[in-house]
Amino acid sequence: MMIPPTYTSLVVATLLLAFSTSISATEPTVQIPKPDGKTADMTKPVQVFLLLGQSNMVGLGKITGGEGSLENAVKAKNLYSYLVDDAGAWIERKDVRFVRFMSGKGPLNNEWMTVQGGKMGPEYGIGHPLGNAVDAPVIILKCCIGNRSLGWDLLPPGSERYVFDGKVYPAYKERPDSWAMDATKGKATEPPPWLDKKGKPIEWYAGKQYDDDTADAKKVLADISTYYPGATKFEVAGFFFWQGEKDCGNAAHASKYEENLVHFIKQLRKDFASPNAKFVLATLGEATKGSSGNGGKVLEAQLAVDGTTGKYPEFKGNVATVYSHPLSKGGSGNSHYNGNAETYMQVGEAMGQAMVELLK
Repeated sequence: MMIPPTYTSLVVATLLLAFSTSISATEPTVQIPKPDGKTADMTKPVQVFLLLGQSNMVGLGKITGGEGSLENAVKAKNLYSYLVDDAGAWIERKDVRFVRFMSGKGPLNNEWMTVQGGKMGPEYGIGHPLGNAVDAPVIILKCCIGNRSLGWDLLPPGSERYVFDGKVYPAYKERPDSWAMDATKGKATEPPPWLDKKGKPIEWYAGKQYDDDTADAKKVLADISTYYPGATKFEVAGFFFWQGEKDCGNAAHASKYEENLVHFIKQLRKDFASPNAKFVLATLGEATKGSSGNGGKVLEAQLAVDGTTGKYPEFKGNVATVYSHPLSKGGSGNSHYNGNAETYMQVGEAMGQAMVELLK
């Protein structure tokens, strides 16, 4: 793939702003140019970027309406002008596909990237920087659902049992989500049957959502020409992750978040046979540096894996964390940032630009 040097220089300058705690939360991070209208170079493999997470990534930003909507941001505030043509209509890119699945349901989207529907996530802010920077075909592939934790639902394969505050927490594919520890057995304490109110076994298990989301993604990869017309080859070039809200509500999950996140990154690369795929994650918009409690632990973990920290040398140049607090317009992940489309756009742009920087 080729990334124009002028665009790369713009991204480098932008990232210095985007990752600064003093960035204005009222201005877009960069003036992203409009698409040039060209189709992708179909001699090159499709570059697939997988979007994972919970409700933040699913997206409940408002597209239509007044203040806080994307429509208002573009038409009344003249923001994100690359989303519309000179006549004010939503632009349809012919080099970036947007595909979406949700827990086996889908495709819920399978089209050239354009603004449509009533709700949005960070995909437009992610897709346009990548479409401008990468001359190969691009698929933005979103596979996620809300209310999922990394410490339980998205727990990656290979995760092991552990003990926290007198309870045993499950390894991958075990259930329930925790059980009382026998002091004589420790984490070897076997779990009790997990039954619903009618006495029927509950089929959910640790990592079930990880399995569902990766299975959805692999459906697309196995039939690539259905999702990018004319394509015969692909590469999983990168992963995007915006998540953490549910883990903040569980002290055990928050305490293991960093360990789970490191394992999650490595396991995704293994499962998609893409050891060089880049990884970009965003923190929760309400989380501030130096905060305490479970939220502080999750934020510290997310910041720690950034390749520039040096804590994980193997992540240098291939993992980046976007600190989202300066980009948020208010609210929390639980409130879906009050549906403010500008939060989703600004976080998406910062994530997309971070990926472009890693790809160069």
